[in-house]
Amino acid sequence: MKFTFGILFLALLLSFQSSAQSAKTVSIKIDLKHKAQRIDNFGAAGAWFSEGVAKYWPTENREKMAQWLFSKELDAAGNPKGIGLSAWRFNIGGGTAEQGDSSGIVDFRRRAEGFLNSDGSYDWTKQSGYLWFTKKAQYYGVENLIAFSNTPPVQFTENGLGYKTVKDFKSNLRADQYENYARFLTDVLTHFKKDNLAFDYISPVNEPQWDWYHPYGKGNQEGTPWKNEEIAKVNKVLDAALTKAGLATKILTTEAGQLDFLYGKTGHANRQTQAFFDQKSDLSLNGLSHLPKIIGGHSYFTDKGDSSRIAIREHVADTTKKYGVDFWQTEYSMLGAGYKEGKTGPIPAIDCALFLSKVIHDDLVYGNACAWQLWNSWEPGKADFDTRYYVIALSPSNKEFTDGTVTETKNLWALGHYSRFVRPGMSRIVVVRNDGLSKVERAQDLMVSAFANEKQVVLVAVNYSSEPRIMQPEGDFVKKKGSFSTYLTSADTAVNMQRTIIKRGNSTITVPARSMMTIVYDL
Repeated sequence: MKFTFGILFLALLLSFQSSAQSAKTVSIKIDLKHKAQRIDNFGAAGAWFSEGVAKYWPTENREKMAQWLFSKELDAAGNPKGIGLSAWRFNIGGGTAEQGDSSGIVDFRRRAEGFLNSDGSYDWTKQSGYLWFTKKAQYYGVENLIAFSNTPPVQFTENGLGYKTVKDFKSNLRADQYENYARFLTDVLTHFKKDNLAFDYISPVNEPQWDWYHPYGKGNQEGTPWKNEEIAKVNKVLDAALTKAGLATKILTTEAGQLDFLYGKTGHANRQTQAFFDQKSDLSLNGLSHLPKIIGGHSYFTDKGDSSRIAIREHVADTTKKYGVDFWQTEYSMLGAGYKEGKTGPIPAIDCALFLSKVIHDDLVYGNACAWQLWNSWEPGKADFDTRYYVIALSPSNKEFTDGTVTETKNLWALGHYSRFVRPGMSRIVVVRNDGLSKVERAQDLMVSAFANEKQVVLVAVNYSSEPRIMQPEGDFVKKKGSFSTYLTSADTAVNMQRTIIKRGNSTITVPARSMMTIVYDL
């Protein structure tokens, strides 16, 4: 038996050595003067389920969730306690929760409370669960707080609901309520500023391309379409309201439902970069004091197939550059089937995490995204398979959603490989490599992006292949004395941004198969 074990061990050792010896070595040349876009933030939203979790679930659960998302601290071994998000998205509810079942939204957890009462007064005790997490984000020092609205308050909508019951692609906001909607958003921002919770951005429109139609009683969530003409109008009215209120909050537009609506497509809300930032456009928003030259879009449904995904993002980059606009990717989860990449059956958590990492990489490297934000941070689901919608898995213990447990997923750390160390104000640095792989080939092999400021150089490597890859970073910063740190996430449940300190004399870095690694050099 001992003899058999010895042979098995020797075979495994030889196999590992052979794999390491055959691993590709890729030269990664980094010239810190060769800058691409500025990085503004990495963020996420806490919609729907935040209300019940923060109100009713055990305190230690929500404190742990907040630490996972917002903390920049390291544990005794130097491993991150959290992913240090630099943006947090707060959903201003439309008041469907107060309507109860008459809201027509089936899942009570997807109804959202509203601050506006039927008599026009405000109830600031509403949305306390959402606000608990938002205040925690502020406590941990999250740099950007973003308020967004999926629907105007139900008091202002055509059908008195938070979604559409006719498929006409017109906004559900009544034509005579634009100023009231802008005043409502401004009042919310003003109130929380006085409460020492100032929002940096306000987004009045979300995924305007979809019809948001459901027969009454079969609603899925709050939402409304908007035509480009309606988007221009609501932004202009909101800009005036913010100016009158003396607020510094900036407007974020348009939160397109797919990236290709930012430059093309057809319909009522297409070619949005051209529509709103071409000086010759009748709908131009250039010159509004509260609306920076930023356009937001969502990476949903444009992630299937490496070639297509890359081409769409390059088109976004070309178009936004032409009109002098910064692109923010403001929502993503694996809604479509692209993440499966032809696989059937349950998809392991590490595969979901690697795909998430690839989308982030492509949005940053090919789309030149200045910001990258996840959709929902947490939803009910498993932590080990099919983690397509969330970074923290919720396991409610009853149908009333008043108790449950929480579990981190590999997706959390996949996002963290970027968000924890790529800080606001850093620049993406163009990477030059010597392996001759095409962009599409890299998407199934080793992907590397680089970022820097005056204090650090950060590399994020995603090894999509089933074999180790050896990186050889090259640049003046590599030659400095001292050490650098690597942070590794693999399929191993215990390996989540696990830190290793390496002396600078080592010129190569091995990235294990099917893993993510962030490398941090201090300057």
